[in-house]
Amino acid sequence: MQLPTRSLIAPLFAVLLAAIAPHRLHAEVVQLQPQFGSDPIQLQGTSGGLQKSDCGSISEQPSQTLEVGQQFPYLRLRVESAGEPTLLIEGPTGRFCVLADSTVGEQPEMSGLWTVGTYQIYIGDLGGGQHSYTLSITQNPN
Repeated sequence: MQLPTRSLIAPLFAVLLAAIAPHRLHAEVVQLQPQFGSDPIQLQGTSGGLQKSDCGSISEQPSQTLEVGQQFPYLRLRVESAGEPTLLIEGPTGRFCVLADSTVGEQPEMSGLWTVGTYQIYIGDLGGGQHSYTLSITQNPN
């Protein structure tokens, strides 16, 4: 059996990276319209990252991207994760950092009126760790 030569390994590695990179470097884009079917929407990922911010350690790319097509009178995002999770939202109305709070069960959440636009969502960690998370998105105020 003959082993692949170096000239074959580099292109093979490049193809492998090209196949994996889009899934790791770009946030999942979720398009939201009022009365979306499955409520709550639940998205998974890994919190934290190498970039230090005022909202803990975050990844360089957003964890999720939300495209809000119509105004929502009420929408709630909630992160469930181990560690010290944070929720950083950058959108058309500003930049908001939400930390865990005992009033919401030590998990960060943000609710209220959401206007039309694109929202970059970063799930960070105050302690610098990386943990699996679930981001729940609901229109139900209860």
